[in-house]
Amino acid sequence: MVTVVFVLARSAPGDPVLMLVSPTASASEIASTRTRLGLDAPIAVQYARWTRGVLHGDFGTSIATGRSVRALLADALPVSLFLGGVSLLLSFVIGVAIGSVQARRAGTRSDLGLTMATTAIAAAPAFWLALGLIAVFTYGAARLGFPAPLRLPAFGLHAPSGAPSGIGWLADLLRHSVLPVGVLTAIGAAGIARYARSALLDVVGTDAIRAARGRGLTGARLAGHVLRIALPGLMVLFALALPGTIAGSVFVESVFAWPGMGRAMTTAILARDIPVVLGATVLYGAAVIAANLLADLALPLADPRLRRDES
Repeated sequence: MVTVVFVLARSAPGDPVLMLVSPTASASEIASTRTRLGLDAPIAVQYARWTRGVLHGDFGTSIATGRSVRALLADALPVSLFLGGVSLLLSFVIGVAIGSVQARRAGTRSDLGLTMATTAIAAAPAFWLALGLIAVFTYGAARLGFPAPLRLPAFGLHAPSGAPSGIGWLADLLRHSVLPVGVLTAIGAAGIARYARSALLDVVGTDAIRAARGRGLTGARLAGHVLRIALPGLMVLFALALPGTIAGSVFVESVFAWPGMGRAMTTAILARDIPVVLGATVLYGAAVIAANLLADLALPLADPRLRRDES
């Protein structure tokens, strides 16, 4: 993946050097800048130099800002982890709860209504939902007569004149988080609800659940039994969704001006800042590999049958 991204980025039309030098720069100045950045060497040589640096923990220097790529990503990563982590946890709690209600009432009008709602939300573009919430809760809140707590800020992590530290700082951060977290949670919960409904309905028809009913299990005890059997699949889904917390949401972070990984990646692509794009790609790839490994390691903990097979 990293190799493909490197070749595509280096082979794309346009010259990143021209975005750095003055429009009136001479040919010698352009050539000097290209040499200083190491862009005058063949692609194979550039790839070998970059790979050697990565193996030593050096992801290079941002072409656009002159900062270390590691420092730039280190600033953006906590923002995406906070935004993606909170929304992921809320998405699973809400999505599994909705899916459980639908599975319990499968075929009823409430199930049909929830199916229509979750399908529509899951299919809605994130930027469209984000702009809609801004229009209602930020610009339209006063006109619609919303109380002050429902008039939510739309942009940035903090108000320009917000409290510098303490409880005020945290409260300001949480207030600015409501809309972006709400967008990601709504979309994520809708998709998880569709999966949870199908998974729980599949479990309900198994011999294990029929045997549990035969033993007299009903109500909450039976629901807990169903959820335990469906848990391995939900754990795998959760683990595979973890890389999204690092990758961030490009559209949501851009709309709400959150300086996370998604926005950093978008800015780097527009600026032809190839070292930042490659550094983020390495981070994304490592996150996907780690998530798959985590899912494989966690499955035996949730499914006793796998432990028996290993023994």
